[in-house]
Amino acid sequence: MELLEGMLQKEKDDFKRVCNRLLSVCFLCKSNAGAKSDYYFLLRHREIFSEYLEVLGFRLEINEEYGVVQLVNPQNYNRLNLKLYESIILLILRILYDEKKRELSISDEVIVTLGDLQDKYLSLKIRDKMIDKTTMRNSLNLFRRFQIVELLDRDLSSEESRVLIYASILMAVKVEDIKQAFDKLETYRKGGRTDESGEDTDEEADENEAD
Repeated sequence: MELLEGMLQKEKDDFKRVCNRLLSVCFLCKSNAGAKSDYYFLLRHREIFSEYLEVLGFRLEINEEYGVVQLVNPQNYNRLNLKLYESIILLILRILYDEKKRELSISDEVIVTLGDLQDKYLSLKIRDKMIDKTTMRNSLNLFRRFQIVELLDRDLSSEESRVLIYASILMAVKVEDIKQAFDKLETYRKGGRTDESGEDTDEEADENEAD
């Protein structure tokens, strides 16, 4: 491929690997030790990555302030459809990130506990009981796959179990998305219902873009 002319073979192999990684997980976070080298490799070759991915119908969004690269599809292909409770947990992660970040220095990592997540959920007054452990665990594992969070403890049954929230949450859930999500939640406080599995029983669950 002409775009890769002048690259060493190792760089070509890294290029293919990073492209596939982006297509799979959507985000690269500088603060993720396992993705840091890929993040800087992409920055060094951003023009080549942008041109190549544009051919495939994707757009790179790079925010060096956050230390995050996001792969976006303007045609809305490759969207991830979230269940209602997955959407709610993602929104809570975004809210907690903002709250914790205001308490910390710029360089500090944002770490919350499952107790923090449950407390924030109860404060939204959607239901009067906590999110069940299976729904919480499955949702967090999903967001971990997309480099939105990292689970710092194996045991997710304790309220003290810790979750690291990456800055990618700021690009996954933008300010306008938060407002829309709060509007959606308000409909449930006024009479909308959800079943025990977290599925929306009155209408289809929100379709949130994670890539």
